[in-house]
Amino acid sequence: MDIRHLEYFSEVAKQLSFTKAAASLHVSQPSLSKVIKQLETELGVPLFYRSKQLQLTDAGKAVLVNAVSVLDAFHNLTSELGDIIDLKKGEIKIGIPPITGAAFFSKIISYYRDRYPQIKILLSEVGSKMIKQGVEDGSLDIGLVCNLPVQSDSFDTLEVINDPLMLLVHKESDFATKPFIDLSELKKESFILYREDFTLHDRIIEECKSKNFYPNVVCHSSHRDFMIEMVEAKVGIALLPSQIATDIKNREIVAIPLEHSSLSLELGMVWKKNKYLPFAVREFIEMSKEYMAEV
Repeated sequence: MDIRHLEYFSEVAKQLSFTKAAASLHVSQPSLSKVIKQLETELGVPLFYRSKQLQLTDAGKAVLVNAVSVLDAFHNLTSELGDIIDLKKGEIKIGIPPITGAAFFSKIISYYRDRYPQIKILLSEVGSKMIKQGVEDGSLDIGLVCNLPVQSDSFDTLEVINDPLMLLVHKESDFATKPFIDLSELKKESFILYREDFTLHDRIIEECKSKNFYPNVVCHSSHRDFMIEMVEAKVGIALLPSQIATDIKNREIVAIPLEHSSLSLELGMVWKKNKYLPFAVREFIEMSKEYMAEV
């Protein structure tokens, strides 16, 4: 048995198809089948039920758990050796939710690039669920997510910011001249709300229900610029984090603080536990901690 055998087995277990696994591994299907058969012979147990739909046997499931651990350890080793050889070079793949863009990360990124201009930073704009999945499967090194997971077995975490939401209204709204707004005053308003797969969607709904009303949602979006445009077009009101709301350069829109409200955008960094982190990623995390301690 060698690492290649475990890699082939893990890919077949992932795809549950010899054809798809062979294509993914860029090997012929007969070669792949031969390797799996050799592995089964060496272990003395069948790893798959070869019926119409390929399935793992109980023995196969047990082997998969251990194979993943062995492959992770091997990849950590090769990554660390490569890191030593190619010290202070490389890239960082970071996932950022579309509702924030790089607004809350730009200063940290600038802070990092000043010290390590040779390291590439690749940003991917996807939702928090996809970010967590990407960090879990290794396609992302670091993720910026809304609401940090509590005591996660999968992730290490760092709180980046807790930013209260503000109300956005058109300047002709009756609310536009008010210094503060209580959410209960918005019962009759039309809400431009975050999509249902956003954590803030549920948070806002729950906060409104605590004020004895359910918001009249006329539009869902994941893009802040679209939400702002809808407010400008008098379609409804919106709730955005204060760092975004106060930075809007639009004379048609007024941003008003909420009073008696716990609504806020909680942003945090996550990275995978028990995984070797390349120098570039380690330094980004350490510098983020330093930066957050200073602000």
